[in-house]
Amino acid sequence: MNSDEIRSAFLEYFKEKAHKVIPSSSLIPKDNPTLLLTTAGVVQVQPYFLGQAKPPGLRLASCQKCFRTTDIELVGDATHCTFFEMLGNFSVGDYFKKEAIAWAWEFFTERMKISPEKLWATIYLDDEESYEHWKAVGVPENKIVRFGEEDNFWGPPGSSGPCGPCSEIHYDFGIEKGCSKPDCKPNCECGRFTEIWNLVFTQYYQDEAGDRTPLKKPNIDTGMGFERIVTVMQDKKSVYDTDLFTPLLDKIAALTGKKYGAKPDDDTAMRVVAEHGRALAFLIADGVLPDNEGRGYVLRRLLRRAALFGRRLGLDKPFLSEIAKVAIKKMHHIYPELKQRQDFIVKIIGLEETRFEETLSTGLEIIENLISAKADKKEKQISGADVFKLYDTYGFPVELTKEIVARSGFSVDMAGFEKEMAKQRERARASHKFKVKLVTGKPNVSITDVKFVGYNCLKYTSNIVGLVVDEPINTVSKGQKVGIILSETPFYAEMGGQVGDTGEILGSNGRFNVTNTVRVPPNDVIVQEGLVVEGSFSAGDEVQALVDIERRRDI
Repeated sequence: MNSDEIRSAFLEYFKEKAHKVIPSSSLIPKDNPTLLLTTAGVVQVQPYFLGQAKPPGLRLASCQKCFRTTDIELVGDATHCTFFEMLGNFSVGDYFKKEAIAWAWEFFTERMKISPEKLWATIYLDDEESYEHWKAVGVPENKIVRFGEEDNFWGPPGSSGPCGPCSEIHYDFGIEKGCSKPDCKPNCECGRFTEIWNLVFTQYYQDEAGDRTPLKKPNIDTGMGFERIVTVMQDKKSVYDTDLFTPLLDKIAALTGKKYGAKPDDDTAMRVVAEHGRALAFLIADGVLPDNEGRGYVLRRLLRRAALFGRRLGLDKPFLSEIAKVAIKKMHHIYPELKQRQDFIVKIIGLEETRFEETLSTGLEIIENLISAKADKKEKQISGADVFKLYDTYGFPVELTKEIVARSGFSVDMAGFEKEMAKQRERARASHKFKVKLVTGKPNVSITDVKFVGYNCLKYTSNIVGLVVDEPINTVSKGQKVGIILSETPFYAEMGGQVGDTGEILGSNGRFNVTNTVRVPPNDVIVQEGLVVEGSFSAGDEVQALVDIERRRDI
């Protein structure tokens, strides 16, 4: 079966079980400030579990776009990905363990035709109910294995949310693939087993203090790693050998003249470029833009790491747009936003990669000289001051510095680097010349409460909570240049080479032309700079913030 057939088979199966198939939500989580990016299929279902929103049905199924930042440095081996798809079926207070287990077993053994001999189940230590249900579908007792909270208790996906014990289905590649120890079983690190489906029995809500309280109704949240099941179904050794990645690797081979599978170091670099190139397309399609913080920095890290590994393959000119185009061609029929925003995706990648090329060349040369000098002194650590200079003067990411020097057996003095960063922040505070007039026009709002909402909307009703002026005043009038601070703003602030938004702020008494948007230290407050072109604005005014849409799309 090809990957499209596997995805369709899952969704069709659960349609037959009276599930409503819901489309994937964005990689930018909606109404969940505890999450940087969508990490699991349950993210968009959480409000239904918590009774915060009415679900479109009590039984749901989806194929969700996901991204996990914890694996960035691990990408390059045969298994890890940052971007992945997750198949899932969900019950919002409807069915529970019995049905979830029975249907998972039926789907694998009857629809996917996976041999029951290849499947093991793991359960939470004291989950006797799941134990009996697995026995009932035919799993031998010796293949039902108990584990503690680290392995068989899931969630929440952020710092708070629904959670509960879980039961995992593991695929057995065979004794010959493992360590041959008599006690080898799922979760052994020898590589014999891989987890392919996690059935979460969501029974609790965990708050940010870590306290758990029972939910009014238990729910089901399952997650199947799509890339993993494709690897199993296509009988491949690695996800990178499946039809999800072969078009990308073929393109890289064509660009570099190298053959995938010929040399281990080249294979690692080709996997990094393929995976990160695919992830870049999805992130930008969902509205993530390069930045020096937050999800924008994740995007920037991926692009720069891919550029570094591309250089190791001999690619000394921008190339990542070509990789993204292949990913778009492969996936756009499932995720149409890729095709709809292809020109924008390609443009952003091209601009960012071109900007980084000179930095990469300079940084690699400096690092090579540092390593040579340290080696002459029989030293094995690059000082924090040197790493900071690379970062501050040349814009070279510390993560890449660490990865590059590690190949030569060197480490980085991160404590020293952090000290230099602290000194820089203090210098920024000392040089801050703006006077910010705080106002109380909107109760319970302070300058530090300013919220950026521009990933989801470019028009927003907000309130003026601060004015950046030479003298403390409450009102600004026609002809005055000023900075306006809003309680919530859709305007993206200039950072890390990405220019700030422009547009208009409209009030009942005036019109303000936004010529730039910046962040002002020490708290990185977002400030809309510009000119009052009509009337006046006062502290506390309710206003309409309107981003220049065409310009946003072009940058």
